[in-house]
Amino acid sequence: MRILVTGQCTLHWGRMEFGNIGNYYIAEPFFRELHRAFPSATIRTTFQMSDGFCNAERVECVPMDYYYGWKGNDLDNAYKELSIATIYNETKTLIDNTPYIKEVLASDLVVNFSGDIWGANANLVGPNRFLVGLIKDRVVQLLGKPIVMLAGSPGPFDKDSTLPFAQEVFSNYMYVSNRESVSKQVLLDFGFNVDKVVDAACPAFLFEPASQDSIKKYLIGTPLENKEQPVVGFILCGWNLLRGPFSRTDWSDEEFEQYVEAITFLIKKYRVKVCLLSHSNGFELPPHFKPIRGRDFPLVKRLYDILKRTDIAEDVYLYDGVYTPKETKAIIANFDMLISGRVHGAVAGLSQNIPTVIIDYGHEPKAHKLRGFAQVAGLEKYLANPADVEQIKNVIENCWIDKDQIHNFLEQRNKNYIKPLVQRQFDDVSKLYFSQNNRTF
Repeated sequence: MRILVTGQCTLHWGRMEFGNIGNYYIAEPFFRELHRAFPSATIRTTFQMSDGFCNAERVECVPMDYYYGWKGNDLDNAYKELSIATIYNETKTLIDNTPYIKEVLASDLVVNFSGDIWGANANLVGPNRFLVGLIKDRVVQLLGKPIVMLAGSPGPFDKDSTLPFAQEVFSNYMYVSNRESVSKQVLLDFGFNVDKVVDAACPAFLFEPASQDSIKKYLIGTPLENKEQPVVGFILCGWNLLRGPFSRTDWSDEEFEQYVEAITFLIKKYRVKVCLLSHSNGFELPPHFKPIRGRDFPLVKRLYDILKRTDIAEDVYLYDGVYTPKETKAIIANFDMLISGRVHGAVAGLSQNIPTVIIDYGHEPKAHKLRGFAQVAGLEKYLANPADVEQIKNVIENCWIDKDQIHNFLEQRNKNYIKPLVQRQFDDVSKLYFSQNNRTF
């Protein structure tokens, strides 16, 4: 059996593995779960992964251009393929061919993995990106190949000429799983048929951290080394400020006031230490590959510098190294509580039974996934609005007061609900595929 994994998460080499840490949290368990559900399958992907990843996870990469190449001709190429597939669907005659069509025809199953950019947000990645992706999936459908969309957070959508086409493509997926239930309501609000949609959970909940022995060196000299006081982790990103875009760097100290006030409140009232941590990395490209600090670090450093000018300076610490995703999650495991503006930073805490406050996005384009992930964890009451400092403080205080109860709740929630919910979507597709094709493992 041969499976093609494609979709809006098709990115340049390194982006899924060595950039935003949350991307890797998803990718590794995603491919592992596919292998678990389809143990004899060869898996190929348009995602550009390293040789190390491909060897470890038994994945074969095909050129990114099969899906989208940022060369200015992506839409024209997609329309050409749509014409070829339309004629094939009507006549069963292949009048022309392309590398993408060859790959699809050689595949038994196509899996679309698009995360939270199946919708208008895809166009932030490249011109006509969402339309190109829709056409690529429609080509699969017209060629008669089963296609599913897994572990997504679809929407929002522009109410333009693309929307009816998106609804058509969506209705022809064999199966769709969302990472949370909020996305289903978003789809309903935009007129999508959700009969084939199943609410699941993000594969990132299954991501395995590094061992504690391997990260001891990162704890030396930090508040986590001996933990004479409770330690709270704090993750921030550009989405948590009230003015976009998320990637800008012209911040003023005033933009951090709500976080300075909230951290000061937490430290003074509950005598804790706070460790600031970036949840994104960057990298220098081969031939001299080198992981470097990501775009979140200067933002977190700015908050740290502001806090060091206050009377709680001795109680804050900045993690300033470059840590792998596995190391980052292992560091997070040592916190007594976590406050995170990165949703997968929050997942790193929640999946390790750590009481976690999620800071929502503060500007457009906002992401409903944060509320959805909080619901999956059963902890929506600990979602904080970055525009309301009193609400942030109240949520943090409630989480601190409830931390033992939350820890115990998450132990059972992860084991008995979230892990089975993640695995269900892969099992569903396996059962559906083999039942429809009268095949066995």
